[in-house]
Amino acid sequence: MNEQFSPTGFKVLPTVVKNLLIINVLMYIATITFTRFNIDLTRLFGLHFFKASNFGVYQLVTYMFMHASFGHLFFNMFALWMFGNTLENLWGSKRFLLFYMVCGIGAGLCQELVQYIQYSTSLADYANVDMGGQIVTMDSYLNMLNTVGASGAVYGLLLAFGMMFPNSMIYFYFLIPIKAKWFVIGYAAIELITGLTGFDNVAHFAHLGGMLFGLLLILYWRKKPAGSDKNFRKLKDVLESWKRKAHTKYTPYEEIKNETRVPRNDGEYNRQKAEKERDVDAILDKVAKSGYASLTDEEKEFLFKNSR
Repeated sequence: MNEQFSPTGFKVLPTVVKNLLIINVLMYIATITFTRFNIDLTRLFGLHFFKASNFGVYQLVTYMFMHASFGHLFFNMFALWMFGNTLENLWGSKRFLLFYMVCGIGAGLCQELVQYIQYSTSLADYANVDMGGQIVTMDSYLNMLNTVGASGAVYGLLLAFGMMFPNSMIYFYFLIPIKAKWFVIGYAAIELITGLTGFDNVAHFAHLGGMLFGLLLILYWRKKPAGSDKNFRKLKDVLESWKRKAHTKYTPYEEIKNETRVPRNDGEYNRQKAEKERDVDAILDKVAKSGYASLTDEEKEFLFKNSR
């Protein structure tokens, strides 16, 4: 999957985000449609507790594409679009897809662990469970523990966005501005508190699991040199391409848009060449520290004009 850069290098709806949105919407439509024929797709593709008879290993992947309601689907897809666009443009499609899947599978594993702790500490010794006066077998009860939704993967994206762009402003409920780092910390705290004390039907520890696995993967990537990042390699190629063009006339940074050429002698050419190289190096240093998405449109245009 080869990513092509526009003049500013940013895709409004990059490949993986677009396909994830399509797949999730199609699976939701399929779930509603098959329900009319008494076929429950969530039983097949939702994530069951691993001791339940309906459990399948493949569900650690498929559960991410199933949703319980339109609202559940809408908010997950909105967050995927909101944070995924920037991250896929920053990392490239392959790395973004890997991150998304690792967070989603990691969230599922954490949910399984929490369910196992609950099962082993309070249910393992019983053959039946009393559900408000209705007695059901243990296997029937365990099959009711079914997790669906992309929330775990999406929470991983939220964490990544907060780490990559900690001071970017996020508008809570579209009205209240808050820095991304505080937004992430606040959500993580709410999920932890609610998971420990709440009695709702939300997989809070799956959300935290997605954030945990996202954190571990980002920390692992940060141990690698910045040049291993796909987009950063492309920008390094820009510099190497420019260095090979020994006879290319120099256009000053501030005059790029006007395509104004400056007459030069050998001394002036060498001086301008050195200045231009410093400009490129400064921009590449900025990418290494803050990511490609931190560049201004003028800086992106400067790099790509000089790579042609």
